[in-house]
Amino acid sequence: QVQLVESGGGLVQAGGSLRLSCAASGSGFNIKSMRWHRQAPGKQRELVAAVTSGAEITYADSVRGRFTVSRDNTKNTMYLQMNSLKPEDTAVYYCGATFHYIGEYWGQGTQVTVSS
Repeated sequence: QVQLVESGGGLVQAGGSLRLSCAASGSGFNIKSMRWHRQAPGKQRELVAAVTSGAEITYADSVRGRFTVSRDNTKNTMYLQMNSLKPEDTAVYYCGATFHYIGEYWGQGTQVTVSS
């Protein structure tokens, strides 16, 4: 069984940085793509960043230039380096992954709170 576990969330002041991690555990899987979404209170979940197995990267306009997504395929882990954080970045951040043959999985989410 595949699991995605996020870590690295927390409370930070505006202008600060956080690094999120998402580790895929289990066996016999092959990851196609991984992505970060976020959901703020009262808002719809939105895509933050995505990276494919071919290292193609997509960012939301709201985070481009501040956030950097990366993958370590040897560790089945994806990272999100978040710099110059703003209060509007406050949300629960979810890791998602699409696997060959077994479909899409999501993590439980990690809270990021940016104080002004």
